[in-house]
Amino acid sequence: MKAINHVNTYDFQNYHSNRYLVFDHKIVHTGPAEDLPKVLAQYNIPEDKVIDGKGKLLLPGLALCHTHIYSTFARGLALPFNPKNFVELLEQLWWKIDGALTKEMVYSSALVSGLGYIRNGITSVIDHHASGKDILGTLAQIKRALVDDLGLRGMSCFETSDRFDISSCIKENITNLESSQRGEWGGHFGMHASMTLSDDSLREIKKSLGDYPIHIHVAESTMDMEDCLSRSKMTLIKRLDKFGLINRDSLIVHGIYLDDEEMELIAERGAYMVLNPSSNMNNGVGLPDYKKMKSHGLKVLLGNDGMSSAVVNEWQHLLVGMHHRYQDPTAFGLDDLGAIINNGYDYLNGVLGTKLGRLEKGYEADFQLLDYNPPTPLDGDNGLGHLFYGQAFAFRPSHLWAKGELKLKDYRLLADEEAIHEQSRVLSTQLWESLR
Repeated sequence: MKAINHVNTYDFQNYHSNRYLVFDHKIVHTGPAEDLPKVLAQYNIPEDKVIDGKGKLLLPGLALCHTHIYSTFARGLALPFNPKNFVELLEQLWWKIDGALTKEMVYSSALVSGLGYIRNGITSVIDHHASGKDILGTLAQIKRALVDDLGLRGMSCFETSDRFDISSCIKENITNLESSQRGEWGGHFGMHASMTLSDDSLREIKKSLGDYPIHIHVAESTMDMEDCLSRSKMTLIKRLDKFGLINRDSLIVHGIYLDDEEMELIAERGAYMVLNPSSNMNNGVGLPDYKKMKSHGLKVLLGNDGMSSAVVNEWQHLLVGMHHRYQDPTAFGLDDLGAIINNGYDYLNGVLGTKLGRLEKGYEADFQLLDYNPPTPLDGDNGLGHLFYGQAFAFRPSHLWAKGELKLKDYRLLADEEAIHEQSRVLSTQLWESLR
């Protein structure tokens, strides 16, 4: 049993000043700091197990709801690159990388990504994986790195695509789904995108899908939309729904070029949208219509599409991106951002069986400390404003716990960072040499 005392707490809904928390893998007690001595006595907690949180802000661990862990090995890679459209971008970079990954590389990239998540305050991750050279057993390597070795929580799936052996993709997704660990690890049925899946492949997926949710890129570019209309004479979401693939809790990623009817159908099926503004802007494909999604009652989550190991920067890019898209600084506010952050916790709690996102008794001990001395009054109504304008531009937790275990202390990782990075440099060099 451990404790934090004299800390200010904010969980994207409630703010409390000068509090204590007592926790093991879950929060056991919380209350005013002056009450901690009797709680320490009750649980026989020694003083050396108490961390002084004075001058710090305690936040829940953050949730990242769509990423590509394998993309870590692209950092610094230079290949011949002159794409004229979105598909050429995939062909000239990402499909070369994911086609050459081995299980060892997948594991190493997940360890490196995990260290980045810890440094950036993230304790729960939803991944979307592809590795055509090694398909079977790759998701277990991601789970081994994130959950078994680093102690985080996560979900992953394999990007089923006609680029790969379909039967192996299906088998890997089902194996991962059947090996889920409640509270720690889960999965979806992964699919790349409509434009890389034939009707025959969609039929094969349906045979094995059952009630499992899918995780798929949709309408990330006009090319995906145009391919679907040409191929099937129907829109993207209607094509997926025609094959009965959009189950409850499915993740529909990007959705930049969806129409009203498609959004309505996603909402009816109980699926979620996942926005990735940094990636969309970087790829020059446009930005989603959040206002329309909101008007249709769609629940929206936030990812980074593998652009980094962070999610707070996505807060910034989504808010300013929506202001730019609509030419209106009131089109998307901090209340919208807060709803999206809380949707992420709600989604993970539903699919993993966790209690994430609150700093209250009975919730998971996944949280972080920030050095923050507010220059203006801070309360439950303006807490996100303080975070966004006071911390998001240089977000850097000093401490982080996942499942009650300390992962970051005084800004230093407790994992063997140098050994992990040295191995990743060796393996990424092998990958790069194979692509040149």
